[in-house]
Amino acid sequence: MSNRSIHFNISERKVLLRIFDIISILIVLYFVSNTFDFDYFTIAKENWTWIFVLVLYVSVFGTIFELYDLQKSSKIEKTFASIVFTASITVLFYLLTPFLTPILPDNRLQILYFYFAIFIALFLWRFVYATFIVSPRFYKKVLIIGETSNIETIVEAFNNSDPNYKIKGFVNCELNSLESIKFNAVTEYKPNQIRQVIKDENISEIVIASYNSESITSEIYYSLISLLEEGFSIKEYTQVYEEMAQRIPVQFVGKDFYKYFPFSRSNQNKLYLFFHRFFDILISIIGIFIGILLLPFIFLGNVIANRGPLFYSQDRIGKNGKPFKILKYRTMIKNAEKTGAVWAKKGDLRVTLFGRFLRHSRLDEIPQFINILKGEMSLIGPRPERPFFVKELSQMLPFYETRHIIKPGLTGWAQVKTRYGSSVDDSLLKLQYDLYYIKHKSFFLDINILVKTISTMIFFRGQ
Repeated sequence: MSNRSIHFNISERKVLLRIFDIISILIVLYFVSNTFDFDYFTIAKENWTWIFVLVLYVSVFGTIFELYDLQKSSKIEKTFASIVFTASITVLFYLLTPFLTPILPDNRLQILYFYFAIFIALFLWRFVYATFIVSPRFYKKVLIIGETSNIETIVEAFNNSDPNYKIKGFVNCELNSLESIKFNAVTEYKPNQIRQVIKDENISEIVIASYNSESITSEIYYSLISLLEEGFSIKEYTQVYEEMAQRIPVQFVGKDFYKYFPFSRSNQNKLYLFFHRFFDILISIIGIFIGILLLPFIFLGNVIANRGPLFYSQDRIGKNGKPFKILKYRTMIKNAEKTGAVWAKKGDLRVTLFGRFLRHSRLDEIPQFINILKGEMSLIGPRPERPFFVKELSQMLPFYETRHIIKPGLTGWAQVKTRYGSSVDDSLLKLQYDLYYIKHKSFFLDINILVKTISTMIFFRGQ
């Protein structure tokens, strides 16, 4: 097993991207400052605050403009726009914070040197990454062991989550199954070929994707035990799926559900809960103040384009299943649900022109800062759903009611990771992300969601 290929895990590639973004920028700036007539930004011990601020801006704006999205980063043409936005906004903010950064140079040409140094550094490193790091040389090659019924779903889920994760083969673990896979992208192998496949395909990991572990044949079982004793990496499908997709595959969770939901200690951590509520109150006060400043413009837009009541309230389900009235700016025509509750959908004809702008920009959510201030909602959490749909979805989706063990949120992991949901399948996807948040709730994840929410607003990906 010593010939296993070199590969980078998801977390390693994300760290690699961030570290080398900074290293490449500092190297190019050092080169420019020592080669050209450029002294606006110099690297020295006395100037450590300049470096710290620059690193902070690149990291924050790189996240907002999706510079660390692994799917985008795998192709230079997809990440080019992110590089331009990150370099441009980083330089702009750097210039606008003179107390923390160098005094503006008399020769304004140095600002162009500064901008192009950052842009070229990011572009060159990302070109190297897209050309070499995500090349087949560094693919993580995997062998799946499971039932034939779920192989297509598994392959598509992995391909959509990580471009470097390649399933090279499949072994049917069922003793009496005569069914063979009909999925062209994957080759099926016999149980007695496991070791040979690992050698021939340079497999670095085996993933067990079986609904029922009892169905695994004794031949496969003893082969896996032998490989495990040799230090070979063998993982369970839901574990790999959760790590890659950052959501919990509830459709694969059976009677052993307690293994998959060791919910975050932050849900009982008094310090975390205190600061969580403190920032809920602080940000909701700021949000209400901003809402008051924007109110005349929104009121005018409503009068011209909506022609109806400005505010709108609706019953939603909160923490522990307790109902409350959610507040929003109205985005639909009056009497939009004459025939009863129906799913809202993308391109819904009931949404007015001005309402569509409010939804895409997320401005329609501003009144919910009042719900947060009252303690009915939090800044971050699963989006609250209507009682009618909660009842319907609870009967269709396993663990749906689990969303209600924490307060619903103005934004959340599902909101920044998925697009608009208008069906049971979309609700299942959002549920997977909501459960992931509940399970991994932390200060770091909360900050990540807030930054991604800004990205969602900038790129108009709201509902």
